[in-house]
Amino acid sequence: MEIARRWKCALCQVFIRGTKQLRWCFSPTILLISHFVFGSSSLSRCLFPSSLLPVLFQQIWWLDPELTYGNAKPFVFTQGHSVCNRSFFPCFDTPAVKCTYSATVKAPEGIQVLMSATQSSYVEEEGVYQFYMEYPVPAYLVALVAGDLIHADIGPRSRVWAEPCLLPTAISKLSGIVERWLTAAESLYGPYIWGRYDIVFLPPSFPIVAMENPCLTFIISSILESDEFLIIDVIHEVAHSWFGNAVTNATWEEMWLSEGLATYAQRRITTETYGAAFTCLETAFRLDALHRQMKLLGEDNPVSKLQVKLEPGVNPSNLMNLFTYEKGYCFVYYLSQLCGDPRHFDSFLRAYIEKYKFTSVVAQDLLDSFLNFFPELKEQCVESKAGLEFERWLNATGPPLAEPDLSQGSSLTRPVETLFKLWTTEPLDSVAAASSVDLTKWRTFQTVLFLDRLLDGSPLPHEVIKKLSECYSSQLDSMNAEIRIRWLQIVVRNDYYPDLYKVRRFLENQMSRMYTIPLYEDLCTGTLKSFALEIFYQTQNQLHPNLRKTIQQILSQGLNPLPAIDTTAVTTDTPAMVLEDKVSEATNGAISLRDVNVSA
Repeated sequence: MEIARRWKCALCQVFIRGTKQLRWCFSPTILLISHFVFGSSSLSRCLFPSSLLPVLFQQIWWLDPELTYGNAKPFVFTQGHSVCNRSFFPCFDTPAVKCTYSATVKAPEGIQVLMSATQSSYVEEEGVYQFYMEYPVPAYLVALVAGDLIHADIGPRSRVWAEPCLLPTAISKLSGIVERWLTAAESLYGPYIWGRYDIVFLPPSFPIVAMENPCLTFIISSILESDEFLIIDVIHEVAHSWFGNAVTNATWEEMWLSEGLATYAQRRITTETYGAAFTCLETAFRLDALHRQMKLLGEDNPVSKLQVKLEPGVNPSNLMNLFTYEKGYCFVYYLSQLCGDPRHFDSFLRAYIEKYKFTSVVAQDLLDSFLNFFPELKEQCVESKAGLEFERWLNATGPPLAEPDLSQGSSLTRPVETLFKLWTTEPLDSVAAASSVDLTKWRTFQTVLFLDRLLDGSPLPHEVIKKLSECYSSQLDSMNAEIRIRWLQIVVRNDYYPDLYKVRRFLENQMSRMYTIPLYEDLCTGTLKSFALEIFYQTQNQLHPNLRKTIQQILSQGLNPLPAIDTTAVTTDTPAMVLEDKVSEATNGAISLRDVNVSA
């Protein structure tokens, strides 16, 4: 079938013609992909900014220099998960199909190009980059980024890429420890098969926290200031090198096969490297968020199933939620407990990876392999144990059928529970509450767990919020953004006007949807919408057009439509683009993105 289309614009004329193999030609304003082969499909294509593109190509993200940290050069990146790469190159955009790929990219001088490939080379005289992925991957794991990027080695097989102004911070946060995580993962699940494990930090417009593109993990730069979240996010992507990248869910209806297993592997790695107490603390924080989401969605909501029905025309990204991660994790953890020793389960997972690497699987493949690996469990019919049937795990709505024992984290979680009770028990003894704990000595996950529970209890009595502010507000000002945003949400949900100026200051300095959307949702849910409008009109020019449009939609709820702000640059927000971790912002606004701040 021949395809022929013609577009005209102010800068160029675009002509697309092809038969079985498509060749696309775009203006060479930014990048020229002179050759790209994915399986049996090939293309030639010049890429140019999205303001010149029809909706079909909106998943290539273009940033003007002002939307980068360095404000020096334009920036472009792709985000393929889950079905966005069909707008990047012709492909079977399903995780069931895997191919190798190669690409030749020409870029202007001073623009560094990277792709998720095992091999790369650069001919400086021609400005040409060549990439080759020698192992079969699904289409969604093909990724490209280009901009003002420089690198530094942080280990024997890892380097970090970032804008020049961010590179020193990235080095200080990750130097030496990525190799420690890789080594721990290999001791659990077998050799790392992708060669290099590099990381590129993207500007705050990156629509999710992190993406496990093989050989080249994408991470939002905003997370750099939150050390513990950075650790968890990177280790989660490391785990995906085995679970998701090597062995992939064959259908989007079973994304838990990648995310649940990767979350389990992530926690095995953190237990090996940071101890069981830290892992239990992080798990308690995530399970708290899961139960919060369950309360808001309702226990009968079909999205709480592990095997979710994907209706025709629905973007698979709409099915991504905390159940995919945490309910999936709980099922995998339950399987590990059936073995009696997690090391026995590690042995099974190594065999599972070896058997299925570079292929795509369904849940039955995993469960059959599990029972065959442990014949004694098969004889005991563990798959049919009353109330914990495998089929029920997969297809029942509601919370996990069983949750992990987190008692090894009690030394870290008990102080949180104690402090929360002191602040919420009547009558309030603010002196005892304030003197009981020094928050500056707590781990980040302890502080965010405490603040999340205060958020769940909001609005709080005025006396409580006033004393909380007096005790903690100035301390929290110097802490990372994951902590500060939660305190500011407490301020907003309690209409605590003395600290509203801090909300303004925070939003004036944030360009990331993970740190803007939750506050705008809270501001517009309560009595502070006019305050939100004022801040938005002052800061809109520093936001990516997609984020700008999303905030406009939040602000427009219950009002006459807001005037158009940038009609030439705003592209349509699709479900895949409104995700902290690929979770739709179209969900109930009460489910703040703070509840789904997990990696891809």
